[in-house]
Amino acid sequence: MGPTAEEIVRTAAHWIGRGVRLDTRTFAAELGISRSTLFRRIGNREDLMGDALWYMADRTMAAAARAWEAEHGSAVRDGHGELRCLAVMRRYRSDIAGNLGFRRLLAEEPTVAIRVLTDPRGRVQPRVMRAHVDLLQTDIDAGGFVPAVSLESLCYAIVRLGEAFLYSDVLASRAPDLEAASTLLAALVEGRVPAREQLL
Repeated sequence: MGPTAEEIVRTAAHWIGRGVRLDTRTFAAELGISRSTLFRRIGNREDLMGDALWYMADRTMAAAARAWEAEHGSAVRDGHGELRCLAVMRRYRSDIAGNLGFRRLLAEEPTVAIRVLTDPRGRVQPRVMRAHVDLLQTDIDAGGFVPAVSLESLCYAIVRLGEAFLYSDVLASRAPDLEAASTLLAALVEGRVPAREQLL
């Protein structure tokens, strides 16, 4: 039978996390399957990369949500007034940016990585968008905030702006400024700049 599709994706995510290039020939050989079997179960190399990057993103988002719950329980805001979804998104971006294997992928294969990460019909961005919709919907349902535009439009802006900052070294030859991203995303969500940022 060989590995399942889920096992293949999980292994690919571990390769990326360790900074190992996803060469399909070597990858398939390690799994004990042929490249044709790999293709039938997952697709081409970019499909595999997309599923692996989404696997990493999903686990990172879940870990950020668990960290909030461990510290603040079911509260919608922390003691400083930061909205739960904003804190989770901030930690998510920070953890993604701090993943050395992910940064190596961006550095060594920038064109392929950005195409896989930002394709609106691909295996990453639509899932990331859906995860953000679910995250914000939880805070809306809890009375945390009322969006000024549709939730889908808001999350589209959040994800695209987050990409612009998270991948700015590749897209615009600028060092990622995650603090600026957090400030702008908070302004998008709440319709105002957080008070602590106004003082800076």
